[in-house]
Amino acid sequence: MAPLKAGIIGLGRMGKAIATRLKGQGVEVHAWNRTLARASELDVIACDTPAALASRADVIFLSLFDSASVREVLTMRNGLLSAEAAGKLVVDTTTNHFRDVIAFHSLLTERGGAYLEAPLIGSIIPAMSGSLTILASGEESSYRTALPYFEKLGSAMYFLGEPGLATRIKLVNNLLLGAFMAAIAEALSLSEKAGLDRATALDIFSNGAGNSALLGAKKEKLLNEDFEPHFKCSLMYKDLHYLQDLAATLKTPLFTASVAKELFAAAVSKGAGEEDFSAVYRTIRNF
Repeated sequence: MAPLKAGIIGLGRMGKAIATRLKGQGVEVHAWNRTLARASELDVIACDTPAALASRADVIFLSLFDSASVREVLTMRNGLLSAEAAGKLVVDTTTNHFRDVIAFHSLLTERGGAYLEAPLIGSIIPAMSGSLTILASGEESSYRTALPYFEKLGSAMYFLGEPGLATRIKLVNNLLLGAFMAAIAEALSLSEKAGLDRATALDIFSNGAGNSALLGAKKEKLLNEDFEPHFKCSLMYKDLHYLQDLAATLKTPLFTASVAKELFAAAVSKGAGEEDFSAVYRTIRNF
């Protein structure tokens, strides 16, 4: 049986983790990144353009910053859609705007290809260990094609079918992520101002109401103010902005997520956009 082959476009932290994990699981990986040096840093087959990558792989993963980046990769000169799209499957792990993702489904379908939105829950550590949660929307046949790759990347997969639904639910999930992080950061800052040292406060939270997977993942970062990014403040700000657009479309108010979005906006404005989203603690502490 021939080994699995995949293309990957976008070698930021998550894209690099995906490429490394798939390569380690025996997948032949072809990659393109706007900064080509990132591809040469990995033990993968580098491609000069997205179109060249499409000529080498039928299953192509996207791991990009936002919907504008996805549209550019699809439609730019020598982009994916400048190549023959028939029989190609684009698996988009980007957290997109819920409206744009519908257009991406149409763009691929019109060209004879297929598009599967597959936003990921989890950051680079779960990606490297194959324990991501993967949400997927699109044709079931596309999901079946992608499943052997998903099984190497994730420990939980949810096929949601309806185009756009996976993206909408990923945005709702990030309501919890952003609001939890902002609450932990505010509680920690307030505890310190009330006279408690940071390490003791974090231990109390871990053994009380703050006990959570998120606190467990971010405890050392908060303790040491190590904000090397696993998930950037700029990404959280972008996702919560998309979520506000979704709430407006649904004609429903958005309470905690709106406050969290403004806190991450403040973090970005103070230069923390490229830092881990736990750096919102420092922003809150310094008010």
